Parts: sequence; structure tokens; C-alpha cells
Amino acid sequence: MKDRLNNIEQETLVKIDQAEDFQALEKIRVEVLGKKGALTEILKGMGKLSKEERPIIGQVANEVREKITEKLNEKNENLKWERLRKQIIEESLDVTASKNLVNIGHRHPLNQTMEQLENLFRHMGFSVIDGPEIESVENNFDKLNSPKNHPSRDLSDTFYIDKETLLRTHTSPVQVRTMLSQKPPIRMVSAGRTFRFDDVDDTHSPMFYQIEGLVVDENVSMANLIDTINVFIKNLFGEEFETRFRPHYFPFTEPSMEVDVSCFDCKGEGCSTCNHTGWSMELLGCGMVHPNVLEMCGIDSEKYTGFAFGMGVDRITMVKYGIPNIRLLYDNDKRFLKQF
Repeated sequence: MKDRLNNIEQETLVKIDQAEDFQALEKIRVEVLGKKGALTEILKGMGKLSKEERPIIGQVANEVREKITEKLNEKNENLKWERLRKQIIEESLDVTASKNLVNIGHRHPLNQTMEQLENLFRHMGFSVIDGPEIESVENNFDKLNSPKNHPSRDLSDTFYIDKETLLRTHTSPVQVRTMLSQKPPIRMVSAGRTFRFDDVDDTHSPMFYQIEGLVVDENVSMANLIDTINVFIKNLFGEEFETRFRPHYFPFTEPSMEVDVSCFDCKGEGCSTCNHTGWSMELLGCGMVHPNVLEMCGIDSEKYTGFAFGMGVDRITMVKYGIPNIRLLYDNDKRFLKQF
């Protein structure tokens, strides 16, 4: 039995040295020191030994157990350090890396302008409401009094998803959704992306941003519309800027107007930028909400009237910052964007 114990010791110590991971090490421990392990089985049979042999074999068995346990603990520590060493190599961190390599950005000029416009209208008592970019034909055209033969309904002008849905061509459908879900009085603006099948040039893009407003209440008049636009323009650009209202046609407003603003270079005096007219390009469209639009949205046009207006955020941004080409707003060129 003594020889057997010595054999177990030698074989086990060799196996421990050869163990490559914790799983192999635990398997050796169970095979030798477990409830059914080789050393445990020998200790269970000591009752069959004579009184003289029992203490001798018991001492040898305890020494073998201690050596094996010590070797297991030593190997376990070695494996832990080896695992830590590999982890340090694989997950190394260069503490000398310069933190100045991280560039903190800022809001895009379009977002800056849109945020400024929304805040301005909030101060004027308007609510800011969002709407989906994928819209129904009904909300985008039908409920806005657009004739079935209107050019904007053509496939050459509008991105259709199917016969009933499209990418909205303006943010006016948010006005429709608001009138369908709220009772007057209504005073809201909505800003966001819109989509039209335009060729890209200096002032046009197939995707652009709009902000549109709507007021519906009793006794709302054209005078309220003109005053709202004038207050908005002077707050946005400055008290020295004047407005010019010109008759126009929009299917969802009647009467309708386009609004020009004083030239940003000469402030109305006349210069080469404005072709000596004193006026910049047309800035926005507006008008009194067509009675048909009110009725299709469930609002009594005999009791309520309203006005609406809309403008391109891209155009305002270009005028405000003197940007000559709309492409610059979408090129994601850091050399351009960092100026704002």
C-alpha cells in the first residue's frame, strides 16, 4: 500500500505540472482527492490494516495528500498569473495617448437655424409639433385642397412609396394632423425634412428642410398674418429689415402671398447683389387658410378662419450666413462646418 501511495504521488505531481488550464487542474483534484478519488479509496481501506501498519500508512497518506494539495495550490496560482499576463497584453491601454485627438463638434448650421426659428415662434406663443416624414397622399395633397391634376402630384415631382403613401413634399401635413386632432384655437409650427424630385443646383436639393406655421381661431384676419410675419422677420434678422408682400397662388390658402425681405447687403438701398431692386430673393409663402381645408379637417369655416405660412430653413440659413450654394449644407465638409 505504501508503494501504491508513492506511485499516486509521483503520477499526480507530473499531471499537475502538465495541466494547461483550470479545468484540467480541477479534473486531477477530483480524480485523486475527490470522494471517489484514488487517495480517498486507499484511506477508506485502512480499516483492514493491522494495528502496527495503520499509523505508518496513515502518516504516508497524509504526507502524500499535503504534497498534492500544495502542488495544486501552486499550479492554481501560476495559472492565475498566466491568465492575468495574457489579459494585460490583449487589453493593453496606451496611457500616453493624447486626449487632444478627440474633436468635439457642434450643431450644424441648419439645426442652429431651425432651433432659433422654433424658439422664436415659441416666444410668440406657438407650439412646436412634429410629424412623420412618410405621409399619406390624403394628408399631403387631398386635405390640402390640391387638385387631382396639380403638377406636384406627378411622379416626376414627388417620391411615391406606393399609391397611398409618399415622402412628404412639405410639412403642411402636420397642420392637417393637428387640425384633425385638436379643436381651435390652434397656434403651431412644425419643422423637418421634406422631399421633392428636384435636380441639384446652387439653390435646389431633392431633400431640404421646411418650417410651417398655422393659426386657426375666430376672427383671424389678413392683418394678423402680416403682423405675425413682420414681427418674425424683424426678430430674426433685425429691426432695419422691411418686408414686401406679393400676390401668389397656393391651393391650400386663399388669398395667398409671397414675402420678400430687404437685401442683406444694401438693406434696401439697391446694389449688385439684389440687381439694384433693394429686395432679396423670395423668403416665404403665406395666406389665409382655404375654407375647403378647414372643412375637410372638420373645422367650421363659417365660425373659424386661419392663416398659414411656410419657408425653407435651408434658404433662411443661406441668406443668414451668406452661403452661396445649398450643396455646402449637405457635403459634410468639416472645413465648411467648423465655421459655424
